[in-house]
Amino acid sequence: MSDRDPQPVERQLPTEEAKDLLSLVREIAHREIAPKAAEEEDAGRFPREVFTLLSESGLLGLPYDSEYGGGDQPYEVYLQVLEELATARLTVGLGVSVHTLAGYALAAYGTKEQQVEHLPAILGGGLLGAYCLSEPASGSDAASLRTRAVRDGDSWVINGTKAWITHGGIADFYTVMARTGGEGSHGITAFLVPGDAEGLSGAMPEKKMGMKGSPTAQVHFDDVRVLDDRRLGEEGQGFAIALSALDSGRLGIAACAIGLAQAALDEAVAYATGRRQFGHPISDFQGLRFMIADMATQIEAGRALYLAAARLRDAGRPFAKQAAMAKLHCTDTAMKVTTDAVQILGGYGYTADFPVERFMREAKVLQIVEGTNQIQRMVIARHVAGPESR
Repeated sequence: MSDRDPQPVERQLPTEEAKDLLSLVREIAHREIAPKAAEEEDAGRFPREVFTLLSESGLLGLPYDSEYGGGDQPYEVYLQVLEELATARLTVGLGVSVHTLAGYALAAYGTKEQQVEHLPAILGGGLLGAYCLSEPASGSDAASLRTRAVRDGDSWVINGTKAWITHGGIADFYTVMARTGGEGSHGITAFLVPGDAEGLSGAMPEKKMGMKGSPTAQVHFDDVRVLDDRRLGEEGQGFAIALSALDSGRLGIAACAIGLAQAALDEAVAYATGRRQFGHPISDFQGLRFMIADMATQIEAGRALYLAAARLRDAGRPFAKQAAMAKLHCTDTAMKVTTDAVQILGGYGYTADFPVERFMREAKVLQIVEGTNQIQRMVIARHVAGPESR
């Protein structure tokens, strides 16, 4: 209803290379991702060819070492790439974040031999990854997971079921947390499992209210045998690896949430400046102007929060508290902004003719994945007020 194009986000990028990188990402998003997003989400189609293009363009390994095909980019830059991708289509932005999360254990805890053998294909060889921590009976309480790996000579035999796995059933590799010892967090070990391993299978994808183009499924391990050289880190180190990965992964979710919120704001502004009532654009009415101002402010605040956490990470400083804060604030912002965008569009916002109803449905899952926002509040409170007394 308006010829107004969204204004590019004003970004503070550390290098000219980073500026060129963001320009490339915007071009791919505008040309290859956004035009098909609504149709493919409605059809539940996963855009594997987009991920192949991103891999060929060097965008699936940005925060990792160039020695293995990564991009040597700081998290400050990588997260802004995620935001741009999520603005075009959340399935793509979140998919890149999950793929990066799946590669973390190998990149941070793998041996030199493991990294040389596996990282180049993961970072730039067209592979797609998945991260397997949650189970049907252990979500927030991940330390109680039941999937078990038993040593058999120079191999491990894995049995169990993982749940809520993004790219479940279609991934080329799975980073899997399995119990190798006793109960609790110290009995868990990480493994790099090929997607075509005998005995590994994906269930039918979950029927979700949003992000229908991103497959989420249970993954079954029935006597899946992997060699010990696919064990990542030491035996019993898996839970520490998982938590370390999630600190970074939460920043990815925060960036994706801001990208989605930005897309909703852009749609709301375009509609409000083009829609006329009582002889004026509805953007002239103070009630809507204040809503738009609040939406824009919360988005900028969220962007500043996730970038501040990223800069701590890039500097090698602790950032777990700030990552939890960013995940909490940015995903709550996405839910609020997308809901307000529907309100601004009125009846049209409730129809599939405009994308804001899809944005609202997609925003909800961001408050749940990689630690619910209730868990984030627990993490933040422990950092601020100390552990609970029991």
